[in-house]
Amino acid sequence: METRAPFVIVGAFVLAAIFAVFGFVFWLHNTSGVGARTSYHVQFRDPVPGLLVGAAVLFNGIRVGEVTALSLASDDPRRVDATIAVAPSTPVRPDTKVGLDFQGLTGVPVVALEGGKQLSGSAIATTLVAEPGAGMSMTQAAREALRKVDTVLGENSGPLKDTIANFKTFSEWLAGKTEKLDGILGGVERMTGANEPVVKKVVYDLSAATGFPPPSPPLKAQLTIPESNTVVLFDSQKMLLAPGLDIPAFAGAQWSDSLPKMLQEKLIQSFENYDIAHAPMRPNDAVQPDYQLLTDIRSFQVIGEADALRAEIAFSAKIIDKEGKLVAAKLFQQATPLDKPEPAAAVTAFDKSFDTIAKALVPWAAQALAAGHADTEPASTPPGRPITAPRSSGTTKGR
Repeated sequence: METRAPFVIVGAFVLAAIFAVFGFVFWLHNTSGVGARTSYHVQFRDPVPGLLVGAAVLFNGIRVGEVTALSLASDDPRRVDATIAVAPSTPVRPDTKVGLDFQGLTGVPVVALEGGKQLSGSAIATTLVAEPGAGMSMTQAAREALRKVDTVLGENSGPLKDTIANFKTFSEWLAGKTEKLDGILGGVERMTGANEPVVKKVVYDLSAATGFPPPSPPLKAQLTIPESNTVVLFDSQKMLLAPGLDIPAFAGAQWSDSLPKMLQEKLIQSFENYDIAHAPMRPNDAVQPDYQLLTDIRSFQVIGEADALRAEIAFSAKIIDKEGKLVAAKLFQQATPLDKPEPAAAVTAFDKSFDTIAKALVPWAAQALAAGHADTEPASTPPGRPITAPRSSGTTKGR
């Protein structure tokens, strides 16, 4: 017995499968689903290459609908009219911008909507006009830019030719002035020091005087030692050479501080090594000194000839009292030969010169302070006599 094939059932199944595939493709293409749509008319003033019915419509990058119709305007051969259908909730306003975007490697065109600044209103009764060049692809934009550049170059070919000729003339003139330019650049290098080799700086320190005998007499009264006075030449950290001496080894040699500050510090340390119990201090608001030791630097440099160098230190010293009167003054000077024409040997010689001066200055200052202090002390009164106040030409304080 021959079996009849259920052709009706098979045909119905095939049709149902075809409709299901088409429905799935339509759903996949329209992610918003088959729901209510709002239609808008769009005008493109430029060509829209590749735009087809069914192309996606994006609002701020999100798919909201599709293109439902495309037509050419009968009254304007450059205009393209399109109809788009988007979800009703899409915030399309009269100032919504319309453009054409190209997505993917193949550059599939889609209608791109961009939200404006208006928060209310509707564009249902308004035709959206795309911006100029909205349908231009990257290639077309590049071609248009090159075309404009070519137009600009063509319109200014004469001035450009003259400019190039001027550059050629200037370069030829510059080539003929090579020697003068080399001289100018050499002068700039010498002025800025760019042609000089980099000199490594080496810092040295002066040693305070030591090895004093027991203080006799000890330091009396409060003494302060201000920073030394000097001319600009000696207000420096450099290890100075006398005029006429040029020894490259001293190029990077410098002291630990400027000469006035260093001399002040080393004098204070030398007085401390003589009598630490009554050592002088730096001037400050908290100290009311009885005396001040003022110094003026006259020389602090390497002198002599290249084969007979000496480290010379010379300064004047003055002791004044609290009234500003001069108590004592003396000039101190010492020069010690260098063993070698190099900074280390010069530092050793400067140490010896300062040690000699300090061992003469400190006892001299101590004696001057002792004599000045004795003059200000009242004379002793014999027993049994009343103590009378000393006469004073000025007004007596404290009465």
